[in-house]
Amino acid sequence: QVQLVESGGGLVHPGGSLRLSCSASRSIFSCDSMAWYRQGPGKQRELVARITRGGWTTYADSVKGRFTISRDNAKNTVYLEMNSLKFEDTAVYYCWAQIGANGYWGQGTQVTVSS
Repeated sequence: QVQLVESGGGLVHPGGSLRLSCSASRSIFSCDSMAWYRQGPGKQRELVARITRGGWTTYADSVKGRFTISRDNAKNTVYLEMNSLKFEDTAVYYCWAQIGANGYWGQGTQVTVSS
């Protein structure tokens, strides 16, 4: 098992930046992969970015070139650097970790892009 706590959300203007953090209760190196998902108003939860234990990353087409996922094994933390934010990036952002056949979710952090 692992507990995940997200932080770093908030209100930002279009074109602005935010960095989300996901702090894990155990070594993230023990996680097969970790990811960020988001759920916008009236929308289904969707994958934003994923990083494997080996460091391979994948991104949703809508965020490629704007968002960067990274991990700091020493701090047991995964980050999501978000730049050039758009109105449509408004959502609750969730951290997710995979350990074997099990997936674990954080409680989410709200990101609101508004002028």
